[in-house]
Amino acid sequence: MSDVAAVQQLVQKQKDLKNEIAKVIVGQDEVINQIVLSIFSGGHALLVGVPGLAKTLMVNTISKALGLDFKRIQFTPDLMPSDILGSEILDENRQFKFIKGPIFSNIILADEINRTPPKTQAALLEAMQEKAVTIAGEHHKLSLPYFVLATQNPIEQEGTYPLPEAQLDRFMFAIKLEYPTFEEEVQVVKSTTADNNAVVNPLFTAQEILDYQHLIRRIPVADNVIEYAVGLVGKTRPGSPLANDYVNTYLDWGAGPRASQNLILGAKTNAALSGKFSPDIEDVRAVATGILRHRIIKNYKADAEGITEEEIIKKLF
Repeated sequence: MSDVAAVQQLVQKQKDLKNEIAKVIVGQDEVINQIVLSIFSGGHALLVGVPGLAKTLMVNTISKALGLDFKRIQFTPDLMPSDILGSEILDENRQFKFIKGPIFSNIILADEINRTPPKTQAALLEAMQEKAVTIAGEHHKLSLPYFVLATQNPIEQEGTYPLPEAQLDRFMFAIKLEYPTFEEEVQVVKSTTADNNAVVNPLFTAQEILDYQHLIRRIPVADNVIEYAVGLVGKTRPGSPLANDYVNTYLDWGAGPRASQNLILGAKTNAALSGKFSPDIEDVRAVATGILRHRIIKNYKADAEGITEEEIIKKLF
């Protein structure tokens, strides 16, 4: 199949995917869109939202519709790296045998990643980056595609271990989950309190998703689009020649080169899912908020004046 035909097929399959997800999840179109973008880009996502907004159900539904294995890890303060990676045990023949942990799956929901100590966070983040883990000197490759969706609860910060900025940078998107509208919540209550069991059909195979990831990387990008993305990231860095007074006043740190890479990858995926064969500046802007939100660090002045990351990003366009 030619790349052009593959892009057209991807557009149709993505529409079918959203219809399958809509059987279970009400609304949240922008969140689902960013998770799908992240998966097809080959990145990972951080989901920030208060409890009870169906984060787990959403990821479970998406993994079923994509035809991928799904595991959920509930992070707690006493969770050790071996609890998620797996460990060696002595079998009945007195031989060491490796028992795989929950990290060996295609889609991992790392629930409340800021509830576990840095040692366990680091074990997950290594697996995310390397797509492999080393246990007792043995190198174990993880099955591809591999996607980690970590959740953080923004209200409870007592006794938590916030992810350092360098580790937040490993997530392609930071996705904010808002409360549903009144009409959506009515629909949620109706569907979840009735005896209905929606069946979500798998639309992809793991190999198909890998093929689409390679297809997206092959999409050509014009130099002016790459220069726009790099310029946009440059504008977030206080003290740089590109930064405006607003950024110099309200930001301590800007985004690094990973942000530029992710902007172009995200723009390519956004273009492909829209049926375009090359991304333009609009595609870069469409993914900019989710990609830059967790990579810029506000100063005390911005906090004191109640200025959000989203407001700062809007000023860059």
